[in-house]
Amino acid sequence: MVDREALGRQRQDPLRLAAVLLLAGVLVSAVAGLLHAEGPDPNDHQAIFAVYAVSNSWTAVHLGQFVGMVMIILGLGVLSLAVAPARGAGLWLARMGLLTGGAALALYAVLQAVDGVALKQAVNAWASAGNGDKAIRFASAETVRWLEWAVRSYQSYVFGLSLILFGAAIAVVAGRVPRPIGYLMALSGLCYLAQGWIIGTMGFSSSNQIPTLLGIVLVVVWSVWLLIAALRRNTADSAQP
Repeated sequence: MVDREALGRQRQDPLRLAAVLLLAGVLVSAVAGLLHAEGPDPNDHQAIFAVYAVSNSWTAVHLGQFVGMVMIILGLGVLSLAVAPARGAGLWLARMGLLTGGAALALYAVLQAVDGVALKQAVNAWASAGNGDKAIRFASAETVRWLEWAVRSYQSYVFGLSLILFGAAIAVVAGRVPRPIGYLMALSGLCYLAQGWIIGTMGFSSSNQIPTLLGIVLVVVWSVWLLIAALRRNTADSAQP
């Protein structure tokens, strides 16, 4: 005979694991972000490079951000197993979301290598250079900074697209995950698309504050809601005879 209770647990375990990974990744990223060295204007390179040069936690903070993103992408990967049906539009949306999520992780690894390693070394060299080399070192650090803009811009595009695809998959496959969670995921993806455009055209401009804050709030809301929904479904399945 088929053990229906065991099958129910097998269906819900991926959803619960996905929710835990996603929320944990969001929290790790948030903590690392709070420890990030900041200045009044990230586009004022003279001032901000001086702040970066004296930061002793720079490399560790960016490694923490990378670990957080790894957890988020792993969570999305497990989520694709939990929500994707055997066939149809939901399956293909989840698969495309998984592929773009993998691409977003690869771009994020490049971003953290540029920002967490190359930029730190460049600003250190500028800060310690003599007057004769100061201008050349500053130009080199700015070049690395502009490369950071480029990679972050496209990483935001691809990550945003992944969230939109997963949100659409959840909306299509109604019942396994509350449909509003899918809508919120898609909205947070749109925020990342906006961030990608602003960073690619204006760098770390103050214009990016609204889509960044809105994106963070939306991600926190849907990740917490997803965990609550997963725990409730597991409790409900366990209560069934």
